[in-house]
Amino acid sequence: MPEGAEAYEKPLVRGPVSAPDAEGRPRRVTRRFPLFTRDTARPEGGGRAAPRDAPAPARQWPMLAVLGLVALGLLLTALDVFRVGCVLIGVALLAGAALRWLLPGVGMLAVRSRFTDIVTYGVLGAAIVLLALMAQPDPWLQIPFLKDTLHFTVSN
Repeated sequence: MPEGAEAYEKPLVRGPVSAPDAEGRPRRVTRRFPLFTRDTARPEGGGRAAPRDAPAPARQWPMLAVLGLVALGLLLTALDVFRVGCVLIGVALLAGAALRWLLPGVGMLAVRSRFTDIVTYGVLGAAIVLLALMAQPDPWLQIPFLKDTLHFTVSN
């Protein structure tokens, strides 16, 4: 090295290297998962549902809409309108599945991957609606083969 020149040490990095970090040092890149996870990845579609400068409720309107319908369903159930309240809870989950499918960004309504969220919200919502429609007494929906299935499983 020439005299008077600042000593420049090139960092020793083995393996693939990406762009330098904030301090200018090259960062090692690997496809291996770290031993300890320091952060979690945002789910696909988990970005804001409104621009950054919008107030917090506006940025999370899909989640608030689903929670509002569920709260209304729970209130109706508590006020002894059981069937309508439970159907509303199921419809809220089905609406959550539809929002997750149609919108590119749904905020906190995105929990897992898009496919997993849609299947989870859809199956749970459909099950709640069907069970609410078949609830006794005076079910709104009667499925004849279910009664026959019960006769085969329960003996006198």
